[in-house]
Amino acid sequence: MLNDFKKQLQAHLQGLVQETYPALIIPEIRLETPANKAHGDLSCNFALISSKQLQQPPIVIAEKFSGVISGSFANTVLAADVAKVDFIKPGFINFYLTSHALSGILTQIFKEGDAYGRSQVGAGKKVQIEFVSANPTGPLSVAHARQGAVGDALGNILRFVGFDVTKEYYVNDEGNQINILGQSLKSRALEILGEKITFPEDHYQGEYIKDMARIFMEKNKVSSVDGLKKKIDADFMHFGVNYLMDIIKKELEDFGVHFDVWSYQSKIATKKNIEAILDYLGEKGFIYEKDSALWFKSTDFGDDKDRVLEKSDGSYTYITPDIVYHKNKFERGFEKVVNIWGPDHHGYIPRLTAAVEALGKDREALKVLIVQLATIYRDGKELSMSTRRGQYISLREVLDEVGSDAARFFFMMRHISAHLEFDLDLAKKQTPENPVYYVQYGHARVYSMNKKAKETGVKISQDKFDLLNEEEELDLIKKLGYFPDTLLACYAQWDPYPLVSYLQELASVFHRFYDKHRVISDDVNLSAQRLGLVNASRIVIANGLKLLGVNAPQQM
Repeated sequence: MLNDFKKQLQAHLQGLVQETYPALIIPEIRLETPANKAHGDLSCNFALISSKQLQQPPIVIAEKFSGVISGSFANTVLAADVAKVDFIKPGFINFYLTSHALSGILTQIFKEGDAYGRSQVGAGKKVQIEFVSANPTGPLSVAHARQGAVGDALGNILRFVGFDVTKEYYVNDEGNQINILGQSLKSRALEILGEKITFPEDHYQGEYIKDMARIFMEKNKVSSVDGLKKKIDADFMHFGVNYLMDIIKKELEDFGVHFDVWSYQSKIATKKNIEAILDYLGEKGFIYEKDSALWFKSTDFGDDKDRVLEKSDGSYTYITPDIVYHKNKFERGFEKVVNIWGPDHHGYIPRLTAAVEALGKDREALKVLIVQLATIYRDGKELSMSTRRGQYISLREVLDEVGSDAARFFFMMRHISAHLEFDLDLAKKQTPENPVYYVQYGHARVYSMNKKAKETGVKISQDKFDLLNEEEELDLIKKLGYFPDTLLACYAQWDPYPLVSYLQELASVFHRFYDKHRVISDDVNLSAQRLGLVNASRIVIANGLKLLGVNAPQQM
């Protein structure tokens, strides 16, 4: 409702500016929510951005133009929605909404239900989001967990605003890390059989490797060193990849993260496909030979230096199969591909962007989101995050300790560009201190009120709200009206954090209303309308939590 009203008001103001100042050249009129609610419900900075051209102080322009605006609403649909227009220093023009405009928000929420907030901003454009894509060399870490929560929620939000979204996990089942995994398994198996092994520092040293080695021998009926040595390296690698991918898939399922497609490097970046991409780049003049290696002219596309595609020994660097994979993405018809990576991959962005341009795509067709790391605390102490040593806290440990709902919510409680501190003790608390509990409790509270209303015979009003005039009531209605805008902010920022922040604010406004006003009282009409208000809040909270992949419980 507020989003629709803003569009109408923006269009009205744009036309009014053209009539009043025909020679003026200004950017599109923008409406924002004032930080101080005493300054109205919406604010326009027209006077500030036009001051230089009009050669007048912003406050003078604001005083004049606010009068023009006030007189322009007659015989328009906006007349019933704008109660007052005024101006304040240094030149903001503020708009105050009527109860009619606000009650329309609640009516719209009941009309649209679980579709409230949905839009067609994406207009069916095909977007692929590739995230997590952890090498199958161990259980998922909290770094992967944060990327998983962000990617899954962002995909849900983009679908809700109209995009045709595919969520994808790319399994790197080949390469040096997989070779090391196989060697790690083999070495631990030899140790179990009594061999004295010097375990290399670069091998995977977690206890899970020893467990996998035992399972490998059991499944392959290996009981001697001679029997083990008959197994080729590929046997260890394939077992390791399959075993760990089963674990990863189960962890993600328990985390509520769902993928539409699982792609495998071994099936996409085949020898044939790699040779084809090298031929293509060669025909375009984008590669050259130097020091017996094959180089990609990535500097032609803004990279700081050219990159080796094929080494002198004939092996390929990481970028080569990645180019093949991204060619595969675009061949599947995606207009935009989004990669969600950890901060250790930041330097990889320019070379992959160069590759996308070399494939004939606009550089904007690729969007790389860097999700900063999360630090986990328990009992006020930071937990170790050493991956290779196998001493890090895993996603499974977090799930077992705090559950999926708290884990997902907490992993998104900061912008993806900000480092995250995750307090396990706070995530387990069932008090208002715990943000996810506070939001879910608001949802559950409404069911309790509905039960009481049913017992007393009060019915929910879904189309009449003229008695809701208290400050806390109006604040709650306005906050509900900004839900659609919040989802658009998530899209604009490519980050689900605005929705997480919004739900926390909504819960705060909701509980403030509840603590100050009785919903079910002797006044039947007021009770019906307040019951409508809290149920509209329940719908919005449920919609928001669902997009984040968090449950909306009916009781707590």
